[in-house]
Amino acid sequence: MTDPAESGWPVELAGVTESVVTTLGPNDLWNVAALGLHEPDDGGPVTATTWGRTRTWRNFDERGGGYVQFTRDPVDFAEAALSVREESEPVLASADAWVRVSVERLAEGEDGGTQWVEWVLHPEESRVERRVVPTTNRGHAAVVEATVAASRLDVPAYDRDEMLSRLAYFESVVETAGSERERAAFDRVRELVDAEW
Repeated sequence: MTDPAESGWPVELAGVTESVVTTLGPNDLWNVAALGLHEPDDGGPVTATTWGRTRTWRNFDERGGGYVQFTRDPVDFAEAALSVREESEPVLASADAWVRVSVERLAEGEDGGTQWVEWVLHPEESRVERRVVPTTNRGHAAVVEATVAASRLDVPAYDRDEMLSRLAYFESVVETAGSERERAAFDRVRELVDAEW
């Protein structure tokens, strides 16, 4: 695990931590996207991988950084993962903590016909906006997993029917275990995904 006190990150990172990243585009607006942060190996740096020629990939490449944010808001996360969203300011109102990062390419390649780039993320500045007591909410986790399944629907390396089956399952979890905000987030997933399940 990454110790915030030693790493410059405002939170402890373990496994793959889902975050929202904003990167400055050529139109001087901040593109909002989801970004999985990989726990460092043996004290190394935090890394993240972009898949395809996305706005985040382009902005990392051209601008060299962005703002990684930790938010519990499922609607903000769903929109970051599945839509094109741009903001005039880099930090979302729902961010509990954020870190401004510079990035550098670590490795790149292709997998299943999709280009990928692994980036090292160097923390430059961070702030904790709100301290919260963590809770476990199955509805929130189902929204996050639904965005992963939805993002893979048209990727040839994944079975589309299996991804649709996962979306149906995650929707049932949100219906039974989610709060009003998680249900609103799943409504947003339905609006953003061109598929029926």
